[in-house]
Amino acid sequence: MSLVIPQYELTLNGHTLAITNPDKPLWPKAHVTKLDYIRYLLQVAPALLAYSKQRLLTVIRYPHGVEDKSFYQKNTPDYAPDWIHTHEWENTRYTLCDDEATLIWMANQAALEYHVSFHLATDEIPTELVFDLDPSTPDFSVVIEAALLLKELLDELGLPSIPKTSGASGLQIYIPIERRYTFEQTRVVGQFIANYLVEKHPTLVTIERLVKNRGTKLYIDYLQHWRGKTLPAPYSTRAREQATVSTPLRWEEVGSIHPTDFTVDTVPARLLKNGDLFASVSAPRTQASLDPILSFLQP
Repeated sequence: MSLVIPQYELTLNGHTLAITNPDKPLWPKAHVTKLDYIRYLLQVAPALLAYSKQRLLTVIRYPHGVEDKSFYQKNTPDYAPDWIHTHEWENTRYTLCDDEATLIWMANQAALEYHVSFHLATDEIPTELVFDLDPSTPDFSVVIEAALLLKELLDELGLPSIPKTSGASGLQIYIPIERRYTFEQTRVVGQFIANYLVEKHPTLVTIERLVKNRGTKLYIDYLQHWRGKTLPAPYSTRAREQATVSTPLRWEEVGSIHPTDFTVDTVPARLLKNGDLFASVSAPRTQASLDPILSFLQP
């Protein structure tokens, strides 16, 4: 008796995609199948793509779900459809996640995490300044405390900021900036801000790169913000057993949330209710100038 595997077809952006193994459990403990995952992506696609399009894409693929082996994929596979946009950068042919069809084609390949660059594929100009707050313990209250201290400092510096969960254990803070600085300049500003927080709160935060030397302190990662490096895209899922999502927040929420509040099941309704809270990063109406800080640091 032959086994017939159910298959769905979707037509997106003028391209027909066959969805294979739609009932495959990708997040078994959260009861999320491949079809559930694709439904999720279609619901959040406009907001996810608003930021991710035209950026260098790295995905993490889990062919048999999050409880099995995974691998990173930067190079666009040779078998990818010819309609998928790509860009050659430093000898790698990156996929550009420019439309729903590309997003879903990658999802059908069991790409469960979408990580994108801090700059567009066609240039190396950072579109924002970013801090990644990475805790050393499961205690999320430390992340909350550090994030609010960082916001206080950014406010004093006149830098508007938008927080989002990493979808894992931390928070990431984005500052939309004028598109005329180099990564070398944003590195100077990021280092200054991180060092200031460490000097003011030495028992809470650190910039120590070696995990074994951090103790219980939260790591303020300003080094990840660099050309070619990535963080999870807003609304990207993460390979955690709860099917968590990297989710933009309002600052007034930060004191009362936990990353596990935001999942494949809960984020679509939240997005529908609140709109895209990352829009001020994806399509900023105002962008901060770093000139006053740079003038102070580099007279």
